[in-house]
Amino acid sequence: MTTIESVAVVGPGGVGGLLAALLARTGTRMTCVGTEQSSADLRTHPLVVRSHKFGEFEAPVGAATRLDDEYDAVLLTVKATKLRESLRRIPAAAVGGALTVPFLNGVEHVSVLRQVYPAEQVIAATIRCESTRVGPGVIEHVSPFATIEVAPGSDPDGRARALAALLTRAGLDVRLRDDETDMLWEKLGFLAPLALMTTHAQASAGVVRTRRRAELEAVIGEVATVARAAGASVDEAGALEFFDNVPASMESSMQRDAAAGRPTELEAIGGAILRAAERTGTRAPTTAALVDDLRRRTA
Repeated sequence: MTTIESVAVVGPGGVGGLLAALLARTGTRMTCVGTEQSSADLRTHPLVVRSHKFGEFEAPVGAATRLDDEYDAVLLTVKATKLRESLRRIPAAAVGGALTVPFLNGVEHVSVLRQVYPAEQVIAATIRCESTRVGPGVIEHVSPFATIEVAPGSDPDGRARALAALLTRAGLDVRLRDDETDMLWEKLGFLAPLALMTTHAQASAGVVRTRRRAELEAVIGEVATVARAAGASVDEAGALEFFDNVPASMESSMQRDAAAGRPTELEAIGGAILRAAERTGTRAPTTAALVDDLRRRTA
């Protein structure tokens, strides 16, 4: 029976740190690959998680600035703006035969990774949770959910399913998907309206869904239209229902990055929709207006 016994997490931020700590708690051999500073922090202090769902706990993990050993799986949890930089920390020769699983926002990164690593080793996945690194090695997971979806493809050796089973054992809500295109666009169908609208309004999800309802519904509809043209099936009603059920205080990571003056994932999220719309000959005027305005703000 195939098992996953060792995992490297590239980018131990809010999401990566949470996954690394939860997996370490199962006894999995864990290493976090990150910057000089984050690696130095983790060599001297364990990861600390504060979560209503998972409790408060500490988890010692290994730390490195470059992949330095063989692993069964490598999880990429960096921001899309850091993807190219992070790949220098995990060259193909070091990754070897490891399963490579990106938990990035957007729909374009999987094809990028399949140009760097053997395509059959790159497994598409998504995660939905609100988790933030609030200090060196300190992770606050504030959403009541932490949901992962994995599209294992043909999975001839069963490793993708073994990873899904391990993540389930770690306490995450894991679902297997048959179609990675559907899976990636389905997440973007919720994420893009949340990220674009909260960042543009500089307000929480609760404010957006009440005060800018028509605009929100327009963006959700446009993303679904583009997704269908790109070969995916997106449930507009489901995306709106999910938005309506998230905590009213929820903010997007793009919103927080913009407020702090950090680079945002605007191109990976909003830009990806507009590029797909152009390729497929579809229109997304409300989305385009939001993206263009946000581009001007950050120029």
